[in-house]
Amino acid sequence: METEHNLIDSGRVNGTHVFGSDREQIGHIDHLMIDKLSGNVAYAVMNFGGFLGMGEEQHPLPWKSLRYDTSLAGYVTDLTKDQLTGAPERVSDWSRDRAYETRLHDYYGLAPYWL
Repeated sequence: METEHNLIDSGRVNGTHVFGSDREQIGHIDHLMIDKLSGNVAYAVMNFGGFLGMGEEQHPLPWKSLRYDTSLAGYVTDLTKDQLTGAPERVSDWSRDRAYETRLHDYYGLAPYWL
């Protein structure tokens, strides 16, 4: 018997749908990026676009830009498809590039997770 709680295994987050503020699905979470020092989730890397897995793009979404909606059984963001498409290009090893992370947070208008 499953009970309601606020914790979720990271493996269960992978594949969860992401919806725009219009409640239309815009993608799904591929994986999470966790800050090693604080243990907090920094980003959800979202796949979107493409067809049957071909041509999908990946963009890291600041974790603070998502909220879980129980009625959708998925995460909702106020970000639009246009904002995601215009987001800073993902660099090969962006997780080690603080300047990229700063540009990403500035683009989305969110405070960086490390502040």
